[in-house]
Amino acid sequence: MSDRTLPNRSDVWLQTLGWQPTSEQEQQFERLFQQILRANQQLNLTRITDPQDFWEKHLWDSLVGIAPWLPPGSPIPTWLQDLASLSTDLNQAMRVIDIGTGGGFPGLPIAIIKPTWPITLLDSTQKKLTFLEQATADLGLENVEGCCDRAENLGQQSPYRESFDLALVRAVGPASVCAEYALPLLALQGYAVLYRGQWTTEEQEGLKAVASKLGGEVVAVLPVKMPHSPGIRHCIYLRKTQPTDPKFPRRVGVPTRKPL
Repeated sequence: MSDRTLPNRSDVWLQTLGWQPTSEQEQQFERLFQQILRANQQLNLTRITDPQDFWEKHLWDSLVGIAPWLPPGSPIPTWLQDLASLSTDLNQAMRVIDIGTGGGFPGLPIAIIKPTWPITLLDSTQKKLTFLEQATADLGLENVEGCCDRAENLGQQSPYRESFDLALVRAVGPASVCAEYALPLLALQGYAVLYRGQWTTEEQEGLKAVASKLGGEVVAVLPVKMPHSPGIRHCIYLRKTQPTDPKFPRRVGVPTRKPL
């Protein structure tokens, strides 16, 4: 095997997420990896280019957040059993927005395994979105669209405001800021998934208060052990329970300068 080829981790997928990609999906992951390597020379999409690190920190990490909506395997990992209430209808085609997608994560890996889910990749850098459009076409994905804008703008605009079933925010900023980006974009009963590394009780209490202001609630905070690296990935699940006050999100830049 070439040292620039992704490792086969079918067993790890099953052990950690209770799910496995098909051979076709594995091939699409490989093509995405090769596309990222080529484009990275000009666009600086990621610092993670080692195949095993890429598999863990981009592919596995992207999909762990939507584990409740993956087809269940056997056995179901213990941590996923606690999320049974989230995955009431695995056949529902969820409308998804990936906020601050960067190099396409977590949106593109999710688009590969969920071809019936319409996925919007949101980023403020047009060069990155141009690459993602090319990558999407090469991968044969028909369920992806790019959007060059800021979450603060999009959250105040029709047809985006309160229209998504799932909002994903990974490596963007503090949890309170991510919540202000995500919750205004969600339809009622939609979910936001915040991907975090370390997580504290203080952060959780603060996020509960912020989510309430934005029309949401924290429904689960789940720690998942990384499959290869030392450390824990935390997935924070918020549910939209009532319409968001029209004053949120605030103007571009305000959420980061003055977090709720």
